[in-house]
Amino acid sequence: MNSELTERGMLLFAEMEGPERAAAFREAMDSNNFGSGMINLAVDFIFGSLWTREGLDRKQRSLMTIGIMIGLRQPDELKNHIRIGLVNGLSIKEIEEAIIHASAYAGFPAAWTARKMALEVIEEMNIKL
Repeated sequence: MNSELTERGMLLFAEMEGPERAAAFREAMDSNNFGSGMINLAVDFIFGSLWTREGLDRKQRSLMTIGIMIGLRQPDELKNHIRIGLVNGLSIKEIEEAIIHASAYAGFPAAWTARKMALEVIEEMNIKL
């Protein structure tokens, strides 16, 4: 039996990541296989609690998360959150500005990697520049 928090998290996850990825997430979460506990935690805490809080809208949360991923030098999660950011209404220009801004605070190498990750997402999503 899934909690209201889990259901709220899964609904938000599906809105941001798409129904196919949400179905795969749900299957992995319900499997009780290795890693399912982390998925449950992500659904309940990150998507069910943090992303659904009042105070910041999804676009603002996406921009903030992109900046954090740049600073933490997490390219895989950065790519994921660039995709989510685009779904949440960020423009390519806003993402580019976040990367440029991060160069001063997270370092040029981190920002350069973020630029590369953003270009990969743009290409994968077939977005014309």
